[in-house]
Amino acid sequence: MMIGIRQKLILGFSGLLVLVLVMGVLTIRQIDSLGGAIDIILRQNYRSVIACQKMKESLEQIDRGVLLTFTGHYDEGLSSIRLPENNFRNALQIELGNITLPGEHQKAMRIRALFIEYSRIIDLVTDQSQDLSLRQKRYFQTLLPLFQEIKQFSGEVLEMNQANMNRANDSARRMAASAHNTMLAVILACAVIALLFSFQAHRWILMPIKKLIASAEEISRGNLDLVLDTTSNDEIGQLSRSFNDMAATLRKMRKTDMDTLLRTRSATQEVFKALPVPIAVLDQNGEIEVSTETAENYFGLKPGVNVHDLGHEWMTELLQNKEKQEYGGDTLENKRYIQHFAGNRESFFLPQAVPVPAGTALILRDVTQIIEQLELKRSVIATVSHQLRTPLTSLRMSIYLLLEERIGTLNSKQAELLYAAREESERLSHILDDLLDLNRIESGKANLNIQLCSPFRLATEGVDPFTAEARDRRVNLVNTVPEGVPEVMADPERIRHVFANLLSNALRFTPPEGSITISACEDEDNVRFSVANSGEGIASEHLEHLFEQFYRVPGQQEESGIGLGLSIVKEIIEAHGGTVGAESNPESGSIFHFTLPVFSPSRA
Repeated sequence: MMIGIRQKLILGFSGLLVLVLVMGVLTIRQIDSLGGAIDIILRQNYRSVIACQKMKESLEQIDRGVLLTFTGHYDEGLSSIRLPENNFRNALQIELGNITLPGEHQKAMRIRALFIEYSRIIDLVTDQSQDLSLRQKRYFQTLLPLFQEIKQFSGEVLEMNQANMNRANDSARRMAASAHNTMLAVILACAVIALLFSFQAHRWILMPIKKLIASAEEISRGNLDLVLDTTSNDEIGQLSRSFNDMAATLRKMRKTDMDTLLRTRSATQEVFKALPVPIAVLDQNGEIEVSTETAENYFGLKPGVNVHDLGHEWMTELLQNKEKQEYGGDTLENKRYIQHFAGNRESFFLPQAVPVPAGTALILRDVTQIIEQLELKRSVIATVSHQLRTPLTSLRMSIYLLLEERIGTLNSKQAELLYAAREESERLSHILDDLLDLNRIESGKANLNIQLCSPFRLATEGVDPFTAEARDRRVNLVNTVPEGVPEVMADPERIRHVFANLLSNALRFTPPEGSITISACEDEDNVRFSVANSGEGIASEHLEHLFEQFYRVPGQQEESGIGLGLSIVKEIIEAHGGTVGAESNPESGSIFHFTLPVFSPSRA
């Protein structure tokens, strides 16, 4: 019959359970015996001891009261007799109701008879009508011997009960010692059985499990040829047989997977080489494992070569910061692309390091066409803006001359049309200014006059030009920037331009009786400025596009601009090394915020 692990465990734990039950029964019996001995001490003898002590104390108090009546303190002595006399009777009654020892009843009855006689003699001795010498004679001849005899019998009863308490105490100690020895023997027996069970459990369970663990570790290291011993008929034997079946299946799968992997790897390498994008896969040490032909031709990224030996500093920096995605997370506007000359052609690549298992994938995206388009766009914008400025200036001058009626008087319809033309020409002039500013900032030609600035002063200078307009629109414009905010590194003129764009937008979209709040607070190594308005909010799908060039939220009026203001804000703040962002709730307004770096000696 096969004995499984479950039966073996039940067998071992059953023995321990029996010992625990035996130990528990013996312990309960010993505790009950000890409780009985203690009950004898406390219930049977202790009350008698206390009663005898009270009788002796009361008797002495009565005797002192009698002596006081002889010394001229008759009333005081008489009052000192009555209460102890009652106490003696109560204590004697307790003793008579707690007779537990042989001979104790006779002595207690003798005390009772003597005290009755003693009480009678006290009445004669304390009779004030009798002569003092006669009273004293009766005290020494009759009362005092009775006092000593009662006291003697009370002491004998006390000693009898104390002796019995000592015997009960000795018996309790012997039972405690016996219980101690019994418990010790049972504990030792449990320990021996537990050790035997542990030894058997080690042979039955732990040793086979350790063999299985060692075999599993061998298989995890790739040794699929391992075969386990399957002679046991218990669950461990069944597990070993299942283990052998699993290893055999894994061996077949490994062979199939290796064949597939070799075919896939060969095909992947051929396809990989033909990719037009420069890509190289590196191991953890920077050695190239596989690369495309364009990566080999443009940057020398050949398999077997270590990228640190190629002399490209940007490549080393990129690999060191791959977890931060220093290059891969940047955009073309940040100028983090790589310029490369091949033959007579200039190319631009945006590098990206992507962590892959046990290595890194280096991807260089060709952005030459994008760069050329950006440069063309900037050139076109600059050329068109400059070409339009001269005729626009002449047109504005002509309109102003006509409105001043220097050439002739205008009728109301002509004046109305000229006013509209003046507003449109002013709007066109602002658009051209924004395009030129944006072009200068993007091209790096707009030099920043960086200096140490107070956030409070920057906010104040940014808000002051809009105070009158806010009052006219019945909008509450509040500057809550405190004076204690750390100083920042900024170009004051450019930051005023930032506030002008943000506040003009906030005023445009804040209804009468609304509010605009400017605030600032320290945020790690930066100061975060915020412009919050209580106007109509912006839907979440538009927030991520707000700072893009020429982007306008659908539904805005034409006079709200062409979508360059926030783009200029973004370019100015990023040129300062800060960030911009926006938050909005369609029901509670919008918050536009930007950060400027806090002044530190290392940045100065």
